[in-house]
Amino acid sequence: MSHEVIGPGHTYATVTDKISSIVLTRKWSLHWLAGFGFAFLLVMLLMVATTYLFVEGIGIWGVNVPVAWGFAIINFVWWIGIGHAGTLISAILLLLRQEWRTSINRFAEAMTLFAVACAGLFPLLHLGRPWFAYWLIPYPNTMDIWPQFRSPLVWDVFAVSTYGTVSFLFWFVGLIPALASLRDRSSSRFGRVIYGILAMGWRGSAIHWHRYDMAYLLLAGLATPLVVSVHTVVSFDFAISIVPGWHTTIFPPYFVAGAIYSGFAMVMVLAIPIRAVYGLEDFITLRHLQNMAKVMLATGLIVAYGYMMENFMSWYSADQYDRYMTLNRWTGPYGPAYWGLILINIVIPQALWFNRVRTNVLSLWLIAFAVNIGMWLERFVIVVTSLHRDFLPSAWNMYYPTFWDWSTYIGTIGLFFALLFLFLRFLPMISIFEMRTLVEKTEAQ
Repeated sequence: MSHEVIGPGHTYATVTDKISSIVLTRKWSLHWLAGFGFAFLLVMLLMVATTYLFVEGIGIWGVNVPVAWGFAIINFVWWIGIGHAGTLISAILLLLRQEWRTSINRFAEAMTLFAVACAGLFPLLHLGRPWFAYWLIPYPNTMDIWPQFRSPLVWDVFAVSTYGTVSFLFWFVGLIPALASLRDRSSSRFGRVIYGILAMGWRGSAIHWHRYDMAYLLLAGLATPLVVSVHTVVSFDFAISIVPGWHTTIFPPYFVAGAIYSGFAMVMVLAIPIRAVYGLEDFITLRHLQNMAKVMLATGLIVAYGYMMENFMSWYSADQYDRYMTLNRWTGPYGPAYWGLILINIVIPQALWFNRVRTNVLSLWLIAFAVNIGMWLERFVIVVTSLHRDFLPSAWNMYYPTFWDWSTYIGTIGLFFALLFLFLRFLPMISIFEMRTLVEKTEAQ
């Protein structure tokens, strides 16, 4: 049934066996090896691009005057957005006691960590002198030179590092009972030692469960405001400037909604193939996919409202520079990118209003995949079209990403999927004990 959060007929034992067997007894498949091998090749491409960047400097990228922010900032904002769904699914839905989060929260949290790892690379590489990245941190030093705290770029350092740390703790604490299950079930001594170290002496006693519940709830409470604050701080990179198209108060809520939009889209892009390959249709049911589709529809409407307010305010403000920026987005050299994002982010997802689309797995996957492309286009339009024609026509210039721009971006996609493949192979992708609580409630009904 589409309303169920777990398939019928499961017991405590079958839930534990099915999830742990994926890690402990499933053989190395050619599909996994091919997927990880391809992702690892892209990681090597990232290494080559990064090494060449360190040798030559950021002149190998397409950035210029006035487009000093190019792919690095576009991809930073895109990756941070993708990471938002994991924390939202785990923390906020936990506090709201939404049971449907249970089957997808663990790999959504892992997805958050991998996306933040990819996002964190770009500001460091964009510095030009990444070996001085620690200058952004206020540490005691001889000359008493501290970062410029009025700069949102410094706020980014605190926001993203805090977000990554809390997300990691939340993910790891949630994994501890499952790691103990793998320790007890592993047939190899090496597996028992590694999972035993990671399980940190977990024995499942009453005091362990009490401390676990307290720590998990506290971390959920800490992570919840981070969902809102992190992308708000990222939006301040733009909103506190005087650049036409950026200087707007709609950016913080608009960026947060867009982040959740793209994040849920990425969760669906990953969840649908994973449930098919590993036979998890009875754990990740149609109800999960429908609920994620509804969240995407709601956040997509908020993003559409943000687009409308941007255009309305540029007209209502009577600011000639802002008006020109809007017209340039519509009809200028980057016009196709703007209309492409409107089509993908607003028009196509309206199909999710129909139950027939929300219950069609292939349609959901295609819409979710399209939304991730659309949200990348949105970041491209925000960054490039506001910069390439600013106040002085004499400084106007076009921005064209180079081979090395694309290599760095595609390399981070490879890094994301390489980490994801390793996670699926060596750690439980679904929370074992939380699924067992669903069995108990299903039996009670």
